[in-house]
Amino acid sequence: MHHFERRALLRYGAYGAGAAALAGTAASWDRLTGADIPGRNDGSLVVATLGSAFDQAAVRFLGEGFRKLHPDIKLRVNAVQAVDWSDFFAKILTQIAAGTAPDLVYVATEGVQLFAQRLGVPLDRWVKRDAAELREYFSDVHPSLVESMMYEGSLYQLPVEFNAADIYLNRQVLRRAGADFPPPDWTRDDFTDLLRRMKRTSDSHFTPYFWTNRLWGGVVPWLFANGTNLLAESKAPGGDWLWNGFYPAGRRQGRGGGFRWTTPQVTDDRVEEAYEYLASLIRDGLCTRPEGGNGTNLVGVFSTGRVGVTPAGGFWAGGLSLAGMKSTGYDVQYFPRWRTQRHQFGAAGYAMLRTSKRQDEAWEFIKYAARKDTLTRLFRANQTTPARRSMLTAERYRESGPKHWEAFYGTLDQFPDTGPIPAPPQVAEVEQVLLKHTGTALASPRSVRPALRRLQSDLEKTMERDA
Repeated sequence: MHHFERRALLRYGAYGAGAAALAGTAASWDRLTGADIPGRNDGSLVVATLGSAFDQAAVRFLGEGFRKLHPDIKLRVNAVQAVDWSDFFAKILTQIAAGTAPDLVYVATEGVQLFAQRLGVPLDRWVKRDAAELREYFSDVHPSLVESMMYEGSLYQLPVEFNAADIYLNRQVLRRAGADFPPPDWTRDDFTDLLRRMKRTSDSHFTPYFWTNRLWGGVVPWLFANGTNLLAESKAPGGDWLWNGFYPAGRRQGRGGGFRWTTPQVTDDRVEEAYEYLASLIRDGLCTRPEGGNGTNLVGVFSTGRVGVTPAGGFWAGGLSLAGMKSTGYDVQYFPRWRTQRHQFGAAGYAMLRTSKRQDEAWEFIKYAARKDTLTRLFRANQTTPARRSMLTAERYRESGPKHWEAFYGTLDQFPDTGPIPAPPQVAEVEQVLLKHTGTALASPRSVRPALRRLQSDLEKTMERDA
């Protein structure tokens, strides 16, 4: 149970932590990769994954399946055991320093642009070369996920998984409150009313809404719902080579060469409005303070009815099942509408390092890792949301999923403007100052506006310094 809770938290952290260590890796790259240490290279293609994100059987399958397909390629999958993504990237840095840099690294949304800018290799030439082979893949993967893996017109990763911040609800608590399961188009006011009903019908040990202070699933979903963001958002030009080659006109409309996050805008009225809303929930005892917990015991308190609702992704379906919670005990619904019903997500895939001497072989692994049969075996426990739409079926969620499991991919299909968490190459410092000032903003009454002014100032310095 403890092992699974830790793995489940890593899924949270996959889209909200680890950027600082990754930034350190990038900054030190030139110094660390001057030459390989003689005798350290056995000729294998080396793939580094976060060991706690996949169980040992899955990692073993990943290697054995690839060897059957490519017996001529020696492969070593390094399942790096780490407490979280920050620890994982720190250990990758150590490998680089020792002259044993991997060829491929599993990278989540936070690291996509940083890797692309400083460490990674664009996949464009291989994608164009193998277009016929990849047509089936792209037809099965939402363009929003693909666009989140692009940077300045080039594609750097093939997404294999993602998680959007939907709302999980405890059905026991709903019954206790005499409340119905909310409809897909419920509003922020509906959400608030539900929390109040839950509070009135529960004891003092109950928390209606639990959330954690992080980039993924923290304050950002409320910013998106209110039609705003931490940083001004736009699209880079380019990418037509991909969109015209793999997506029909209706699905490629409005796509570009990847996201750009630039000017800080946290003193915008809508940002302040979102923070003031969360402050009101805290003041009324309807939710936790952002510093009130990191989610360590969330599975337990949710499954026992001490928490009513919480934001989480498809990964939690497997988590609650392995924790012993029956699928009839909870359900999932879209994040409530405010000015918009735009959702946020984080995705992950394999990034190829530019220092790799086996780039063609690395590309073969990237393709293999994105295959449907590979992902079906790898994600059998529903520990994440597969990037491939066809994998989300009633059979997959029959025993370890909520009644409304369609919401997981529906978050992309039903809300075309849903996008990735803001993760520019400077994401490490962006995240650090966000967490710091969010905690301050919601720590006491009337502290939102001054805290956001300080957050604005720190973000401006960060974006200017690293531009």
